[in-house]
Amino acid sequence: MFKRVCVIGVGLIGGSFAKALRIHHLAQSIVGFGRVDDLENLQLAKQLGVIDEFYTDITSALELTDCVVLATPVASTQRILSLLKPFWTSDCVYFDVGSTKGNVMDAAMHVFGEVPDNFILAHPIAGAEQSGVSAALDDLFVGKRLIITPLPNTSPRHVQNVATCWENIGAIVAFMDVKQHDSVLGATSHLPHLLAFALVNMLGHRDEKENIFHYAAGGFRDFTRIASSDPAMWQAICFANKDELLPLLEAFKMQLTQMQELLESDNQAALIDLFAYANKARQKFLQQTELPK
Repeated sequence: MFKRVCVIGVGLIGGSFAKALRIHHLAQSIVGFGRVDDLENLQLAKQLGVIDEFYTDITSALELTDCVVLATPVASTQRILSLLKPFWTSDCVYFDVGSTKGNVMDAAMHVFGEVPDNFILAHPIAGAEQSGVSAALDDLFVGKRLIITPLPNTSPRHVQNVATCWENIGAIVAFMDVKQHDSVLGATSHLPHLLAFALVNMLGHRDEKENIFHYAAGGFRDFTRIASSDPAMWQAICFANKDELLPLLEAFKMQLTQMQELLESDNQAALIDLFAYANKARQKFLQQTELPK
C-alpha cells in the first residue's frame, strides 16, 4: 500500500502501527524518526524488527516517503509540524494518532496558516499502561475503533487511503468532527484517567501511614489500572483538552456532593436509585459498544 512509511515517535502506538503494517504487508519499508535523546528506543525498535532503519536527521527520514505518521505526545505536535513544513509534499499523506484533535488542528493552523488537505487527524482508541517500543503489539488495533476527524478542506482521497490502511490492520473506522471527538473522549477517556490518578494520589498519601494498598482488592486494581499510564503523556492530554475537562470535573464534583448529601441524610432510597441508574447505564454502554466479531 505504501512504499516508505516514516513513523515519528516509535513508542507503543507508533511501534504497534509499524508492526501491524509489517505483518499485513502494507509497506515496503518502515523507518523511524526521533530525537538524539530517543536513540536507545530507536535502536531497540530496529533490533526488534519494528522498523527497518531509524534517523535523527529529518531530511534523511523523509526521503522517498509516501506516508508520515505523527505518533508523539500531543504537546509536541506544533514542533513536529514545524520540522516537517520545509519538506511537506502533496505526494505524501500525513496523519497523527493523538488523543486530542482540537490542539492538533490549532497547531497545523499556526504552522501552515491552514490545515493541509493531506494531513488527516486520526485517533485509534487503543492503548496500554506500558510505554515505549518494547510494549508494541502487532494486534493492538484489531477490533478497536479508529476515529478520523476530517475538515472541510480535507482530501477525500487521502481520508480514504488512511481509512483503508487502518481497516487493513483490523481497526473499525468511524468519523467525527473535531469538537465532538474532544467532547466524547474528554468524558469517556480523559476524565476517567484524571479520576484514577486522583484516587491513587489520595490513597497513596494515606498508604504511607496505614499500608492500605496491602489490603486492596481486585476492584481497586481494576478501577485504578489506568493510573499506571505515562504521567507526562497524560499531563499533555489534559492540558490540551482542558476546555472540555474543566466542566466535566465540575459536573463530577456535583455528583460526589450529591452522594455525600444522600449519605449524610441517610437517604437510602435515593442512593439505591442512583446506583441502579448507573448500573443500567453501564449495561446500555456495554451493549452499544460491543463490536462486531
